[in-house]
Amino acid sequence: MTDRYDGGASGGSEPAHHALRELVMAATVRIHRTGVGYAPDESGAFLGSGFFIAPNWVLTCAHVIHGGEGGEVTVIYQPGPYDEPRAVPGKVAATLPEHVDRPGQGGWPAPDLALVRLREPVEHECVYVSERPMPHYTEGRVFYAGWAPFQGQPQPHDGSLTVHGTIGGWSTGAQLRLGENDLPLGVSGGPVIDPARGEVVGVLKSRADHGSGGTSIGIERLRTLPVAPGDRPHDLYRHGLRHHDPYQHDLYQAVFHAHDRYHRDRQQPTDSGRPTWTDLQAELGTRPGRTLSPDERVDLLGRLADLPPPESTRGLLDILHSLPGFRLPTLSPAPRGWRDGLGALYENARQDGTLRLVTEYAMRVMTAERPVTPFVLDAEQALWEWIKQAATRLDSDTRSDLARRRAQHVGDRRRERPGRDRDRAEHRTGGAPAEPARAHPPGTSRDGAVPVSLSVLLEVEHLAWNRGHCDWSIAVVGPEGKATPLSDGQGAPLDDLAGRVAESLAEAFRRCDEPGRPVPLHAALPHLLLDLPVDEWRLRSGAEPLGAERPVVVRCKDRDQLPGEDGEYDGSGGYGGYDGYDGHDGYGGELPGDGEESDRRERWQWVHDRHDRPDTRARAEILDCDDAVRRPVSDVAVLRGLAHGTVPVLCRQGDQRYPDDATALGRIVRAGYGVVLWRRWDRRTDSLCGEFHRGARMTVYDAVGAGALPELVYGLRKQVREGLTEAFWAKDIALLYDDPHQPLPGAGDLLEAP
Repeated sequence: MTDRYDGGASGGSEPAHHALRELVMAATVRIHRTGVGYAPDESGAFLGSGFFIAPNWVLTCAHVIHGGEGGEVTVIYQPGPYDEPRAVPGKVAATLPEHVDRPGQGGWPAPDLALVRLREPVEHECVYVSERPMPHYTEGRVFYAGWAPFQGQPQPHDGSLTVHGTIGGWSTGAQLRLGENDLPLGVSGGPVIDPARGEVVGVLKSRADHGSGGTSIGIERLRTLPVAPGDRPHDLYRHGLRHHDPYQHDLYQAVFHAHDRYHRDRQQPTDSGRPTWTDLQAELGTRPGRTLSPDERVDLLGRLADLPPPESTRGLLDILHSLPGFRLPTLSPAPRGWRDGLGALYENARQDGTLRLVTEYAMRVMTAERPVTPFVLDAEQALWEWIKQAATRLDSDTRSDLARRRAQHVGDRRRERPGRDRDRAEHRTGGAPAEPARAHPPGTSRDGAVPVSLSVLLEVEHLAWNRGHCDWSIAVVGPEGKATPLSDGQGAPLDDLAGRVAESLAEAFRRCDEPGRPVPLHAALPHLLLDLPVDEWRLRSGAEPLGAERPVVVRCKDRDQLPGEDGEYDGSGGYGGYDGYDGHDGYGGELPGDGEESDRRERWQWVHDRHDRPDTRARAEILDCDDAVRRPVSDVAVLRGLAHGTVPVLCRQGDQRYPDDATALGRIVRAGYGVVLWRRWDRRTDSLCGEFHRGARMTVYDAVGAGALPELVYGLRKQVREGLTEAFWAKDIALLYDDPHQPLPGAGDLLEAP
């Protein structure tokens, strides 16, 4: 199912096709009704098949999920042939058509597609979806996959089919007629794959009533998904999403930008060593657009997906129509995303001009009109790097013209940014641009406007003489910083601490919570326990995690025991060798002096000022991960050399690979940072980092002053619990928020309840 220009071996590579089959089956799921007592190996609740089109997104047929209850289904996937099936709840996000009362005699009306979002994040394989519209083939073979009952249990099915033409001609509801193989009941919703290119091109829609075969529908029909109204009111901190989120109303863009970033990130080094779709496409000899390698293609699509989507379909069509020497045919449905425009070039460009056309298209995408943020500028720069590299295969006049236009674009961006920034500031404040907010005095918020209410303080002290145990205390802290002790305990096992403090925390929250305003919890922990998952504790069985009920932040309790300048660690757990205050930190380093405390306050001040110029705002800095490769966190002296506006971020906290990893958070705190963001690493062997890096950077930028981060992180945790896919990158997120202007009560001593 390929043409003579796009590559792909006619006979194919048997090992590559075998590996491709494994990738397809790993991404193909079965869909069941929800129900109490459901077991993954039962077929009674089985509805049909589907496949992962993007992280935590399943594409299937609308008639498959029609059997679900209230739009709720269960998605079951099997990562590998020897893995156990795993079930996860899903929610139907969209169907095409949107409403069907009763299917007609001819079955469910086209396009018969549905998108299901998972209710919780899981690690899984995603198919590679072709960026070209499904051509109207009259011959060729395709590969299909799905699930169907066999001997009373759902079993994976796959096979090949012959293309026999189309139904519906060139209309929006056109379907491929497939034959020469029996399709078992249940495979509807499964993927249809072009085995020569290694791309998913359609969805199995129906099976023939008489004879063999059935029909499939092209995935490009998802371009007709409606866009939600953009004029509805927004809650500033609703689930951590802010005003400028480019995908808030456009499901199509959200899914395919996530798809393209996923496949770009899959080319980064991983521990699994499994082949990727791009690897196998290269083995098959695919040449997208007759000029790009699969790796060049997926890199370009990933960079395009880092940009906001086109402002409109009309704007994208204008770019395509403006390309010199290119005539855009009438496509139905019309291209909607940057990837769609690229696919249109493959299908319709002259054999000898595709590279020039692709680089010109990328250049016009880079210079398209869009709001300017640091992320947009970074994404435009990354796209320019791709253009510059690709242009080395073009003539010198073309390279010079591209460089000249790039310089002009950079100059235009510099001139327009101040005005745009003022507009954005006015939009946030409803009037004049916001004034920078200084460090807040007691009793006021960090923007100096809303009074700060009470907070609950949990203090934990590790017992050096009783490893694995701790003392604890709980107090209510008033706006002026005065702490009122409520309860305490001694010698609690760390692995049972959540249960020991649950009743006391519940009582503290009852005293302080107001309707719609849960009191924040501050957990003051020893530096070697800063990663204690307090936000995941539950006060009772069936309750929500604390981090989804209220803001939960971490503070450092034992600053007198932080690692020294060289980060040396004695291997004793951090407490075995410490026998009291002696003017040192227990690791051979001097205690923080006045200069260090002054630097700590200056850093805190900087990240809390509301800088309306994007280039002066606080910026997230990933310290332990570089292009998905784990690297050690630097020592204290290097960390102190970072800009004062830096918010340190750890991508793989808990991934212990270097001798001093246990003290990484302690070194960051010792270097003067009071705001740190990290993700708890649970030793997933093939988890991707790109989405976390992107989400962390956007969250810090969105805060416009770190004072908003506790609420933003709280919102993200709520969003994860509510099953909103766009925030799944924030699963296991944690925040250290340690205000130097509000020292912990007791100067290192536990508070005792009266």
